[in-house]
Amino acid sequence: MKYVYNKLVRDKIPENINSIEGRSCNYKILNDKEYLQELDKKILEEAHEFIEEHSVEELADLMEVIFAVMKKRKISMEEVENARQIKNSKKGSFHNKIYLMDVEQEEHDEREEIEMKKEWRKSN
Repeated sequence: MKYVYNKLVRDKIPENINSIEGRSCNYKILNDKEYLQELDKKILEEAHEFIEEHSVEELADLMEVIFAVMKKRKISMEEVENARQIKNSKKGSFHNKIYLMDVEQEEHDEREEIEMKKEWRKSN
């Protein structure tokens, strides 16, 4: 039986699979462009898994992918923390549990239209 995954996996996964008698896997090493594309997909995969389970392990997986993105894109934790603090000072955080239902305005706002058409919003 062949199971097709076609996804980015942790470094030791092929070794672990191949160490089990009767199992073997095929894999390739991605180039930088492919790697960044697959990291983007992996963030969504791990976020969905965390939402399904709400486990520390799934949150750790999500963070591991984020750390890989940061390393590949040469983004330091200090830069992320600085951006987080700036955004918090301008827009706040999520402590107050505010759920925005809608916004009414007289004039058309192209930025709002673009925001509402984002692919990940379609399931909401």
